[in-house]
Amino acid sequence: MNFRTFGKTNWQISEIGCGMWGLADWTGGSDKESEEALDRAVDLGCNFFDTAWAYGGGKSEQILGRLIKRHPGKKLYVATKIPPKNFKWPSKREYSLDECFPPDHIREYVEKSLRNLDAPVDLIQFHVWEDGWADDTRWQEAVASLKKQGKIKAAGISINRWEPDNGLDTIRTGLIESVQVIYNIFDQSPEDLLFPLCKEQEIAVIARVPFDEGTLAGVITLDTKFPANDWRGTYFVPENLKASVEHAERLKKIIPAQMTLPETALRFILSNPVVSTTIPGMRKTKHVESNIAAGNKGPLDEKMLGELKKHRWDRKPTTWSQ
Repeated sequence: MNFRTFGKTNWQISEIGCGMWGLADWTGGSDKESEEALDRAVDLGCNFFDTAWAYGGGKSEQILGRLIKRHPGKKLYVATKIPPKNFKWPSKREYSLDECFPPDHIREYVEKSLRNLDAPVDLIQFHVWEDGWADDTRWQEAVASLKKQGKIKAAGISINRWEPDNGLDTIRTGLIESVQVIYNIFDQSPEDLLFPLCKEQEIAVIARVPFDEGTLAGVITLDTKFPANDWRGTYFVPENLKASVEHAERLKKIIPAQMTLPETALRFILSNPVVSTTIPGMRKTKHVESNIAAGNKGPLDEKMLGELKKHRWDRKPTTWSQ
């Protein structure tokens, strides 16, 4: 496993982290299978785990807490998230800080996460964000107080889907340590403004959705169906499913024979030195092993990166974005 410095914290974080949404709110897996996969990830050097209270109402946090207890001799970095009070994803601009993150709500959910994890929180993140809140002293003071009390070590924002510039002013406050943003072969827009500012300000970057919810893993087809209780069914509505599959099929044509699409997707992300870690969901041991093996192969060459740049796909937030 390769490691990178997590912004100004100086934490040494595994390049391949683990996103834990799928362990609680997706179908097609079991807790036993997930825990075996998590243990294998730790064995292979993964030390960064990203969860949230909203993932199963605390279930994912509890799974992470049990993982930490099973590996007492290893430092595993815990990143979790505070849900917006109104439980609206994403946070539209008409919502106020009072509707999403009033100070009492921030403190309440940090305490809930601490109880679920039964372990310290390294990084607390706001699960949605609106940059118009950047200079509101209420969230700033709440975060500063939580740090002073030792309840969290660092704070960050999770930027809404397809809005990579909706956090620039917040970064400039100097009061957060990280941003989490969708970044993959299709979603390259963070490179425009967000990444240069993160580099300048020493802000850690957590790249989420490396496989575009499955299309860049090669597992989504026009015939793919999801159960009613699986979030992916609300994302892959017909118009998005068709467009996603078409883009993936065009991309497959340029992938070298000795590489897989998932490997290409991960190595594209890790070719950018601004990225601190990427967090694929890894519910199965075989996915853990293949993802970490891909990361160990290092960056792609400039020629391949140039070809992948042509597959940038700029999308706009819609009713099914999150």
